[in-house]
Amino acid sequence: MRSVWKGVISFGLVSIPVRLYSATQERDIAFHQVRRSDGSRVRYRRVAEADGDEVNYADIAKGFELPDGQTVVLTDEDFANLPLSTSRAIDVLEFVPLEQVDPIYFAKSYYVEPDRTGAKPYVLLRDALAESGRVALVKIALRQREQLATLRVRDGVFVLETMIWPDEVREPDFPFLGEHVEVRPQELAMAASLIDTLAADFDPGRFTDGYRTALQSVIDAKIAGQAPVSPPVSPPEEPVGDLMAALRASIAAARRDHPDSAGADGAGADGAGVDGSPAGKAIADGAASEAGSTKAGAAKAGAAKAGAAKAAPPKGTAGTATAKSKAASTRSATPTRRSA
Repeated sequence: MRSVWKGVISFGLVSIPVRLYSATQERDIAFHQVRRSDGSRVRYRRVAEADGDEVNYADIAKGFELPDGQTVVLTDEDFANLPLSTSRAIDVLEFVPLEQVDPIYFAKSYYVEPDRTGAKPYVLLRDALAESGRVALVKIALRQREQLATLRVRDGVFVLETMIWPDEVREPDFPFLGEHVEVRPQELAMAASLIDTLAADFDPGRFTDGYRTALQSVIDAKIAGQAPVSPPVSPPEEPVGDLMAALRASIAAARRDHPDSAGADGAGADGAGVDGSPAGKAIADGAASEAGSTKAGAAKAGAAKAGAAKAAPPKGTAGTATAKSKAASTRSATPTRRSA
């Protein structure tokens, strides 16, 4: 790894010389823009808008455009004269609980390595910070921009997580936030059951980039002069209109894919609670309500049939026996809806 920054951790009156290294790297497959007909590279030139002349990189400066269209030109000397106290220091401001730092603030991660002369104070601060259960809130200047950051311990090494400033976080302003959306208790309980079914310990090693693997297969096939092989694609599932039915189907599918979690929350295979937990009771109540509506409808239909039978004239003993036989057959053929 190549260091991207060199300076010191300023901790009170203690200075620890360190270097920063990028802790992550992109694994995306890189492409060039080329002409479709022959693969020739497409190049871009830096040209001045005023006359179209090409501009060398050494002659390029930064410009700030004013509201009237005029431009203020800032050179490297202008930036060098700015009072940036953290240009070569990681300035420790305070120590805070990590759970109080919203992850939306985090931007990029860097490993922090001590110089040989700073190994002892580095280890001292590392061990003390690990025992405290907190992270250090610091300031650092990277690429001529001062940033907030956190300093925490991972695998025996300090990790610097740069952060954005609070005024750079956008407010979520969406219409649905002002609307009243009613969620039934049994729907909430069913969603909680789905969450419990999919609950697991975080293990990033279990996941891979399927798109990148498929793209690499296409490139390899092109190199070998073979026809690219398309990976199998699962047929899209039809959306379920009823929310409770969709939740039940989701739980059933989750339990097929995660058999170890089946029954962990005391729910049946179709998501109905069979224990005394609030979630199970709410699910059972919702299912019982649906089943009750179905039974009530069946009872009304049975009463109507009975009334029609009474109104019909008697047809003798054989007819009565036949009618009773048909009624018994009808009752036995009527499906009983169980609580879901």
